[in-house]
Amino acid sequence: MIKKLIVKYYDIITYLFFGVLTTLVSWAIYFPLYYWLDLSALSSGIAWVVSVAFAYLTNKPFVFKSHDWSRKVVIPELTKFISCRAGSGLLEIAIMFLVVDCLHGNGYVWKLITSVLVVILNYVASKLLVFTRKK
Repeated sequence: MIKKLIVKYYDIITYLFFGVLTTLVSWAIYFPLYYWLDLSALSSGIAWVVSVAFAYLTNKPFVFKSHDWSRKVVIPELTKFISCRAGSGLLEIAIMFLVVDCLHGNGYVWKLITSVLVVILNYVASKLLVFTRKK
């Protein structure tokens, strides 16, 4: 019974696992930078670059079982991945800039809120647009 559920929801389970790790990478960069620089948008931008690289390197083989590392596969896949992540990254930066930098909301709380939104958006984009399995 449990094995069937794991097999059925493998993508979601592994995405959540690596999503949490990606989020931790992002936070490990964001929180110290935010503390030192007191600029949430810049801190989010830097954390985004590092976490996107980590996410691609883990999501490709482990979550979406894409094991072809040839240029003809990686270049379009990586282009779509970065484009989707850029969209969610820009949304996160915009929210952080507006709510934290302009409206003086709590940068820690809003980072947590936007992280949940971004994880959901990134899974949907990766599943539907980036790592599409050919039937």
